[in-house]
Amino acid sequence: MTLPAAVVSFFFSSAPAFADLKICNRMSYVVEAAIGIDDKAATATRGWFRIDPATCRVVVQGTLTADRILLNARALGIYGASPIPQNGNDMLCVAQDNFVIAAARQCRGGQTQVPFTQVTPTQGDDGNLVTYLAEDSEYDDEQARLAGIQRLLVIIGYDVGAIDGVDGPKTQAALAAFLKSRGLSSDTVSSQNFFKTMVDATQTPSASGLTWCNDTPHKVMAAIATDDGKSVTSRGWYRIDPGKCLHPDVSGQPKQIFSFAEAVDVDNRAIKKDKPLNWGGDKQLCTRETKFETNEQTDCAARGFAAAGFGAVDMSSGGRTLRFAVP
Repeated sequence: MTLPAAVVSFFFSSAPAFADLKICNRMSYVVEAAIGIDDKAATATRGWFRIDPATCRVVVQGTLTADRILLNARALGIYGASPIPQNGNDMLCVAQDNFVIAAARQCRGGQTQVPFTQVTPTQGDDGNLVTYLAEDSEYDDEQARLAGIQRLLVIIGYDVGAIDGVDGPKTQAALAAFLKSRGLSSDTVSSQNFFKTMVDATQTPSASGLTWCNDTPHKVMAAIATDDGKSVTSRGWYRIDPGKCLHPDVSGQPKQIFSFAEAVDVDNRAIKKDKPLNWGGDKQLCTRETKFETNEQTDCAARGFAAAGFGAVDMSSGGRTLRFAVP
């Protein structure tokens, strides 16, 4: 599945800063958001706030005193190459897990700089301030929720047709099959925890498709490549936490699938024992340090990429689980 050219849209107008600040997600991705508060030349950041499609999350309660409000959003690692481009001019510090950083312009150990975008939220009907995350598809809440369900069904291994936020027979059949496989009732779909249920399903071994399982004590970042007979497309990175599994999204019927993964530390540096701790093979394909997707596999270095050795995955039985372990 090729990720769409999604954008983050911020709808804004002038508004007083005496109410709660909410972020509302109208994307088809479960996202995590971080905010920056710039006040009298001091800048603090906090995150991550998980926000499901078609839901809102209060990120600041009560009176907000700030010269500027800034925002960074990321899709969960299960989606692979991020569909959320960040083009802000403020480089502020974040941590991989939940964090509060009082001085966010000078990073310490375990922190990295990412671009934040300045936003000026609107005032909603309830008196609170709100900022929306949106794709170029311009989904409303109902469409965003359905598109989010469709996207996760594809990752889990079901065929929904197009990911478009439009209901149809394929989506209904896939959703019914998923609910049956988990022993869930149809009422579960409208529950507040349904996206958590679906995300959890992407992180358990599956009898169909490709599954990565991390049996190491380290975080593992993985990349996948597919050969459709015309070109080879490599895509990454997918984050797999210790003890977790994950299904990379693969659409269609590729002629061949390739996999590469490496263990990294808290600063996302490759872990080396006597040699780097990675799992791959002899097929040299293009990757880069940040999230990527490319169907050009020649002259990697000249295009700002690096070559990594991918291993071919035998999918002849319909499903394959690759387990990453320390030798």
